[in-house]
Amino acid sequence: MTDRSKWWTSCLLALSFACLLAVGSARAADEEWSPASPRLASKWVDDVSPKDVHAEYPRPQLVRGSTSWKNLNGLWQYSIAPREAGQPSNFDGRILVPYPVESALSGVKKRVGPEKCLWYHRSFEVPGTWRGDRVILRFEAIDWLAQVWVNGEKAGKHKGGYDAFSFDITDMLDESGPQEVVVKVWDPSDAGNQPRGKQVRHPGGIMYTPSTGIWRTAWLESVPASHIQDLDIRTDLAGGTATVTAACAGDDGATVVATALEEGEEVATAEGEPGEALQLSIDDPRAWGPEDPFLYDLRVVLKRDGETIDRVESYFGMRDVSLGKGPNGKTRLMLNGEVCFMTGMLDQGFWPSGLYTAPTDEALRYDIEVTRKLGFNMLRKHVKVEPKRWYYWCDKLGVLVWQDMASGDNATEEAKEQFQRELREMVQEYDNHPSIVTWVIFNEAWGQHDTGRLTKLVKDWDPTRLIDSASGWDDRGTGDVKDIHSYPGPGATSPEEDRAAVVGEYGGLGLPIQGHTWQEKENWGYKGFETREALTEAMVSKLRQVRMNAAQPGLSAAVYTQVSDVETECNGVMTYDRDIIKPDVQKLARANRALGDPLPTRKDLLPTSQQEPQTWRFTTDKPDEGWTEPDFDADGWKKGEAGFGTEATPGAVVGTRWDSSDIWVRRTFTLDEEPPDTVSLVMHHDEDAKVYINGTLAAEEDGYTTAYQVYRINQEGVDALRQGQNTIAIHCHQTGGGQYIDAGLISVQEAE
Repeated sequence: MTDRSKWWTSCLLALSFACLLAVGSARAADEEWSPASPRLASKWVDDVSPKDVHAEYPRPQLVRGSTSWKNLNGLWQYSIAPREAGQPSNFDGRILVPYPVESALSGVKKRVGPEKCLWYHRSFEVPGTWRGDRVILRFEAIDWLAQVWVNGEKAGKHKGGYDAFSFDITDMLDESGPQEVVVKVWDPSDAGNQPRGKQVRHPGGIMYTPSTGIWRTAWLESVPASHIQDLDIRTDLAGGTATVTAACAGDDGATVVATALEEGEEVATAEGEPGEALQLSIDDPRAWGPEDPFLYDLRVVLKRDGETIDRVESYFGMRDVSLGKGPNGKTRLMLNGEVCFMTGMLDQGFWPSGLYTAPTDEALRYDIEVTRKLGFNMLRKHVKVEPKRWYYWCDKLGVLVWQDMASGDNATEEAKEQFQRELREMVQEYDNHPSIVTWVIFNEAWGQHDTGRLTKLVKDWDPTRLIDSASGWDDRGTGDVKDIHSYPGPGATSPEEDRAAVVGEYGGLGLPIQGHTWQEKENWGYKGFETREALTEAMVSKLRQVRMNAAQPGLSAAVYTQVSDVETECNGVMTYDRDIIKPDVQKLARANRALGDPLPTRKDLLPTSQQEPQTWRFTTDKPDEGWTEPDFDADGWKKGEAGFGTEATPGAVVGTRWDSSDIWVRRTFTLDEEPPDTVSLVMHHDEDAKVYINGTLAAEEDGYTTAYQVYRINQEGVDALRQGQNTIAIHCHQTGGGQYIDAGLISVQEAE
């Protein structure tokens, strides 16, 4: 054997031995970790392994080469200790980062609470190829107050549960060998005033288990002394331009070159100084949208004296979002200069085994794929901010995003300042994503304050998107949309001259599926169903109602609750583990697609009292037989203006107080022409209602609504209508809570 052959043999043996050690090490790592008794597990849990957990590059719009970053996800040491205690000398065990300590996937599944802190510790080695560069320690998110030490030296601290932060640790590193990082986290959850969304110490109902500590990717990055720190990308589809501003460090004498590429071909380039707005002019730009989510690639290079110092890859979508007038003159939401009805779902971003953290990147993608499969074109990310990979998939797959600011109590001036700081971080950190079309500052009245001032601030920070100042409840007349919540709904409100009308939440239809729930009993929805077929029919009916409301009074968007079940809530289109899509996919997709068709026209045959009071005969004493017939003598009944009910009933327009258990109402009306073929019932009922036309049972609806809705009339009821005089009669029964009844008839004519 030659010396060269001996050398190769030695190398192969060494490589084989190293591989065996690596495999053994990986197996040992896996043996140190397993999910901690998950109450419910998704199919991706089996794909989770400490050796490659969330291994994707975490910042898809500012990408450096694969050799310039090192993933710190994996097994760390952890300890839970009293808040004022110093760094523990002994740790409690191993935790799998980036899963919250309360989650099963962390391998710990323990609560921390406001009286204690969570400590993390691990060692890492810096690649030799990074010598001479700056080393940045990055955390995509830690909830909530984090302090960081490297090799015993304090790197810094950060307040905020949803924004990324970093420290330059170059000067803290030892010349060689293992380096040590320690992180201390305090998270008061709902004992504090900070933005936290729906995390509470005692979960139940619409509030859920908290997520403490590192819950997104932790990583190291190597950058040259002069490097690109951030990109700001603004697009103008009508003008055919993309404006790129690169913030740089150590940029003396450097220039920035930005290049846009379309399917690998350069289509525009611009050069200037760091911090200068570079305008890329793109001929015949291709618009980004749900039907064609086309993304341009972007290359940004930092140069000095003609030599490349730093280079990053990014992308952008050419799209405009605005308000405009629809064909009937009503204010509408516009995408790329055209009316776009935004039909979406509320997305809370919780996972049964990972809580705030999805088990894998594929799981993140799956939710967005299901959204598109069901025909929805939008998601409202609800009081939570996701990792950037989630928005990348929305960009890639074509889902519009309404992004909520995470809610907090905001009870003190310090809390209000923190809310504003985190609000600004959210806008600035995520404003390059074309999928985000609306910023939602407040959910309902949760911590609402200084609404007008904050709306103006957000619009100043980002004039390219719409602002929903407060989704539901407490409308202060600011922002670009007037947003109501209606359960089960959907309700509607009228657009204004400079604000579109939207229903930011409706639905919440519940269907628990055995074996796929957080708990065996007492799962709930706003209205319960027993079969997937019944749920499908109800959801399709809701979407037909949304379409009616789009036609009149002029709704521009509707958000169904919700993407998946969450803990005790069973009102998702998917089970919490994402194993089952509950409604019929094709039927729901067709109903959603119909929202993009030309809207029907609506004509009142018998007006409700929503706009003007209408007079009915009524009684609260059980009437004689035949009370539904046209020739029944109701002269002994009282006269009153509809609707009938109590003022506290949501969505009610009360003309006559009714507070007993039952009411019977009648009204005679005249049709001047032959009845149309398409007649629908408009009704707001709380609770059970039976509707008769000329003595024929035409509709029967159980339960209650919180707004006026359109219902189908059975064929017998339609056939009972006649030219000339007609009678409508209703019996409404209620058992408790609010109560209300009002109704009318409409005809609907589809556009030809």
